Amino acid sequence: MPIDPAGGAGNPVTDALEEVLRRAAEVQSGAVADYIPELALIDPELLAISATSVLGHQYSAGSSEAEFTIQSISKPFVYALALADLGVEEVHSHVGFEPSGEPFNAISLDPAGRPANPLINAGAIVTSALIDAPTPQARFERIRSVLSAFAGRELQLDERVYASESETGHRNRALGHLTLAAGALPRGVADATEVYFQQCALLVTAADLAMMGATLANAGVNPVTNVEVVTSEVARQTLSLMTSCGMYDRAGEWAFRVGMPAKSGVGGGIVAVKPGQFGVGVFSPRLDEAGNSARGTRALTLLSQEFELNLLEHHHAPASPIQELAVTASGGMTVSLRGEIDFIAVEQLVHDVREAAGGDPADASSITIDLTAVTRVGLAAARLLTAAAAGRSAWGSTVQVVDPSHLLAVALTG
Repeated sequence: MPIDPAGGAGNPVTDALEEVLRRAAEVQSGAVADYIPELALIDPELLAISATSVLGHQYSAGSSEAEFTIQSISKPFVYALALADLGVEEVHSHVGFEPSGEPFNAISLDPAGRPANPLINAGAIVTSALIDAPTPQARFERIRSVLSAFAGRELQLDERVYASESETGHRNRALGHLTLAAGALPRGVADATEVYFQQCALLVTAADLAMMGATLANAGVNPVTNVEVVTSEVARQTLSLMTSCGMYDRAGEWAFRVGMPAKSGVGGGIVAVKPGQFGVGVFSPRLDEAGNSARGTRALTLLSQEFELNLLEHHHAPASPIQELAVTASGGMTVSLRGEIDFIAVEQLVHDVREAAGGDPADASSITIDLTAVTRVGLAAARLLTAAAAGRSAWGSTVQVVDPSHLLAVALTG
């Protein structure tokens, strides 16, 4: 995937990523995963970071085109595919929602016999087995195709890593047997685990991970290819599980220090997402004791803290959605809005209109709300504005909405 020229050398965003990598490289702890023999052969000094915005702008530093296997980072994207195939209720009749608080390969089943969540190994084996296809090979090809759509390019299987995982994957097969015995696994163990080993052995780069994260950040639409890979609802549901379960027994500390939905893999990669803004991919093979990239964790911690990417970051007063508010000679009122209009923007609109009307909007002979400079209207905002225009509000005045781009209809029809 070519990098946007805007993200080249000398760009302030690229410069910032390079500084983050320089400081992350100071971390000397950790070791490459050696329980899968092929993973032990990777250069432990490789280090990369990439970021892709929901506008499709790409920035990278370090070895951003170095390939490595996706491993457990595949899990949320396969989970998204399962949700798209079957829906929430069917998927979660087989696998739970809750953080396990345990390592990724732990035996973690709830009282009903389901794996705790889809992002631990036991849950991911079950989720992979839920994908609709007539044969194991066809199921893997569906998974590969969808993960490729998230990345915006065709991802390939590393046959040697797959063979190495299959030869040493006895614990994962044991997890498969336990979920089969509990009634959670819908297929035979060999069938389920071989496809799971294959999905984990897909080759990606840090730039691919950033694009995959940006697709989730962009409500399921790849920001470069403009392909809708999953619906906005599925993207939101996937990010929810990544927020609570993506970093295993470090999920609480991750939320505290980084505060972005994320998923790690023992290949050394981590994908992190700032919804509505960026996807970020990092890569460094040395893992900490929890199985997360040591330098990658440091890089994302720095990025979050110094660039205010934590989801719980307080950004003070929101930008006003009101471009202009004018009272006409006849006592009417015209309000021009701008940017994206969500629930908080409509709340501010209502407040400012009431204030301009002396506390009672009914005192205005008419209210015109102009959406000409608006780029998007959220569903909740569209419902409120439509109700006002239809007279189903407490304003008491005649309310007219000027909507030349039909943004209300777009929001209401999905």
